[in-house]
Amino acid sequence: MLDILTQIFSLSMMFAGLRMATPLILASLGGILSERSGVINIALEGMILTGAFFAVWGSYTTGNPWFGVLLAIVAGMVLASIHALVSVYFKADQVVSGTAINILATGLTVYLLQILFGVSGTSPRAVRLPAWSLGTVSFNPMVYLALILVPIIWFVLYKTPWGLRIRAVGEHPQAADTVGINVNRWRFICVTLSGAFAGLAGVSIAIGEGSYFVNGMSSGRGFIALAAMIFGKWNPFGALGASLLFGFTEAIALRADFQYIPSQLVRTLPYIITIIVLAGFIGKARPPKAVGKPYNKGER
Repeated sequence: MLDILTQIFSLSMMFAGLRMATPLILASLGGILSERSGVINIALEGMILTGAFFAVWGSYTTGNPWFGVLLAIVAGMVLASIHALVSVYFKADQVVSGTAINILATGLTVYLLQILFGVSGTSPRAVRLPAWSLGTVSFNPMVYLALILVPIIWFVLYKTPWGLRIRAVGEHPQAADTVGINVNRWRFICVTLSGAFAGLAGVSIAIGEGSYFVNGMSSGRGFIALAAMIFGKWNPFGALGASLLFGFTEAIALRADFQYIPSQLVRTLPYIITIIVLAGFIGKARPPKAVGKPYNKGER
């Protein structure tokens, strides 16, 4: 028992948990922006996957990983703008639109892997982002960026006029409209920005911790990020805490070696935790009042 606790609560396991949590932090911040403005974004999974692909492709073709970061952000924003256009301006069901984006991303990355790399399954190795040292530990830049963005997004949401407008269009769009706020424009902007955050999450997976693209490598992280967002009550610091919890359990699942517990069972730990969190808290958490509801100007 003491050996198990020593493995779980070791410093190396904590750092591994932070690395695993980084894509979840970034994607959940994007989810918060989108849903605070009133648009459900289950397309985060597809945006992460697409961001991961273009991060590898940009890094591989230029030899510069920062070009891959730029391409991943653009790719995430393009997919997000499609979701925004369909759900905000064409008033389509937001869950259906998000599901379609996820399916599109899965097929698109498989197709592009064949076309651009001439392979299926796994891409050639690309140049990774450099590791930046902080004292005796080193992390890829996405880890630092995720931790910096949490207080920035919190400040923007709760201490600036922009944040007030975002929350207003997500809570009471009719009232926001009456004071001159363009509800659909703000929703479009927030959903598109969520794609940039999801693209960065893909960067963290593909060329932050790894150096190649694998089909389906997002592995449900977009959905886990949504669970972190809900568990954190649509607050950046709450989402950070939940992401660290999920990241820590993922690190345990991948790194810990328990003598009497089957490794296959241990690897399901992050998904079990996600189910428990959703089952226990989704009914208690209060989402923005207008989330999932298209806004038609003039309706009261």
